[in-house]
Amino acid sequence: MKVAFPTQEDRGIDSPVYGHFGSAAAFVIAETGSDKVDRVVNEDAVHQHGMCNPLAALGGQPVDAIVVGGIGAGALMKLQAAGVRVYRAMEGSVRENLEMIDAGRLPELTIDQTCAGHQGGEGCSH
Repeated sequence: MKVAFPTQEDRGIDSPVYGHFGSAAAFVIAETGSDKVDRVVNEDAVHQHGMCNPLAALGGQPVDAIVVGGIGAGALMKLQAAGVRVYRAMEGSVRENLEMIDAGRLPELTIDQTCAGHQGGEGCSH
């Protein structure tokens, strides 16, 4: 399974998973069962809230799943419509979260667990 992880720092498979899909600097794309990773710069990092184009953000790279700390409802629905599963990341690295998804230990995100915005000092639940 090909899995994308939003990141701010480029440390390959040891990059920390970033908490927000749309504003991530890049994505580490990994294949389960392998330490080989690719990095894709987020081509959609600058967008208005709610206007994220997740497939453009991934640079057209096909993936089976996303593992992220938080994501907006619109982005989640667009990914799900494209057949991409979205899982909630646990704190840690791409490697650690890849091991957890391999073991079936990451929960799949639902629409009621999405980010509603960050205006007025109110943050997300992640």
